[in-house]
Amino acid sequence: MSLAEQMEQLARSAREASHALALLSTAEKNDALLAMADALDAGAEPLQAANREDLKVGESLGLTKAMMDRLALDTKRIRAMAQGLREVAALPDPVGRMLNDRTRPNGLRLQKVTVPLGVIVIIYESRPNVTADAASLCFKSGNATILRGGKEALHSNQWIAQTMVEAGRRILGDRFPNSAIQVVPTPDRAAIPALLALTQYVDLCMPRGGEGLIRAVTEASKVPVIKHFKGVCHVYVHAAADLTMAVDILDNAKTQRPSTCNAAETLLVDREVAEQLLPLVAHRLGNKNVELRADPAAFALLSNLGVKYPAALVPAEEADYFNEYNDYILNIRVVEDVSHAVAHIRHFGSAHSDSIVTQDESAARRFLAEVDSAAVYWNASTRFTDGGEFGMGAEIGISTDKLHARGPMGLEELCSYKWIGWGNGQVRG
Repeated sequence: MSLAEQMEQLARSAREASHALALLSTAEKNDALLAMADALDAGAEPLQAANREDLKVGESLGLTKAMMDRLALDTKRIRAMAQGLREVAALPDPVGRMLNDRTRPNGLRLQKVTVPLGVIVIIYESRPNVTADAASLCFKSGNATILRGGKEALHSNQWIAQTMVEAGRRILGDRFPNSAIQVVPTPDRAAIPALLALTQYVDLCMPRGGEGLIRAVTEASKVPVIKHFKGVCHVYVHAAADLTMAVDILDNAKTQRPSTCNAAETLLVDREVAEQLLPLVAHRLGNKNVELRADPAAFALLSNLGVKYPAALVPAEEADYFNEYNDYILNIRVVEDVSHAVAHIRHFGSAHSDSIVTQDESAARRFLAEVDSAAVYWNASTRFTDGGEFGMGAEIGISTDKLHARGPMGLEELCSYKWIGWGNGQVRG
C-alpha cells in the first residue's frame, strides 16, 4: 500500500468514526474520559518505559535542551495528563448548545445549534502530553482526531493513543470506534501533505510546534489550518510599577518553563525606573543562568552594577527581538513610555501574550486596548495563556489567528454549528 493510500485509509476511517462519536451522549463521553484518565495513571511505568525509548531517539537526533524537556514524561506530567482528562470530563458538553432560536413571520422556526467539526488533524513536535490533551478535547466535542507527532515521540504517542482507545472500548464497547483516536504510524514527512490534501475527509488541521513546522504545514495544507507561528511574548514594566511585583512576574514568565510558547522573551522597561529595576532583574535571573541580551541603555546600566553578572550579558541585535528562544535567554529594551512599548510589541511581537506591570490604571487600560494580542495581561505573568489556566481543561492549542478561534482553544473552539429549520409546510414565495 502506498503512503497516499495509507493516509486515505486513515482519514476515511476517522471520518466514519466521527459519525459515531457525534451520537454519543454526554454521560457516555464523560465515563469514557474518566476511564482513560485512570488508565493513564495506572500505566505510568510502561508509559515512562516507552518515553525512555523516545528520549534515546531524541538524543540521537541532537535535540536541543528545550526540545528534550518537552519530550520527557515523568510521573508528575503523566498525572497532569490524567487530571487534564478528568477536568475535560467535568466541563459542559459543547455539542448541542442553542446559539440562536428565532421564529420568522411565516412561522418557520430557526435554531442555530453547535455540532462537532468532524475530523481534526493535530501535528506537533516532542510533547507527548499533546496526544492526551488533543484526543480528550476532540473526543468530548465529538470529533475524531488524527495525531502526527514527531518521530522522536512515536513510542509515547502510540502508547497513549492505544491506552485511551482501549479504555474507551472497555466502557462503551462497539459504540467507541477504534478509529476515534489515531496516530500516524510513519515518520515519513511526505505523510503530512498527503493527509492534508484529503479535503473530503479532514475538516481542520492544527499544528503545534516551532515556526518552521507551522509554516511548512500551512503551506502544504489544502484543509483549513489554525496556527500560531511563534510566541514572542513581552513583559512591560511601566514607570508606576511595583518593582518587587515586576521582578516576580518577569521571573515566572521567563523561567517557570522557558520552553513554552507563552514564556516571556523580551523585557521592556520604562527609562524612569530602569536604573532601579535592572539590578533586581540581574540578581534574580542571573542566579538562574539566564542570558541577557540588552539594548545600549540597558547594557550600560547592567555593566555598571559593580558586580559581575553571573550569566552571559551581551549587546542585543535588532533581530533578537523577533526571536522565540524557548530557552534561558531574555532580551531587554529600555523604552520611554506606553506608546514606545506598544510600538515595539506591534513591530516585534507575534500577537500571542503580552503583559504590563503597573499601578497606574489608565496606563494599564491603554496597554490592554492597544496591544492586539490573543491574550493581554495587567499585573500577571504571560504563562497563564493556557487552556488549563483558563478553565478549559486540557488545551488543544493556542491560536493567534483571528477567524474562528483566538488564544487558548478548548471545547467550544472545536465545534461549528448548523441551522435547523422547523416548519409546517412553508414555501418561499
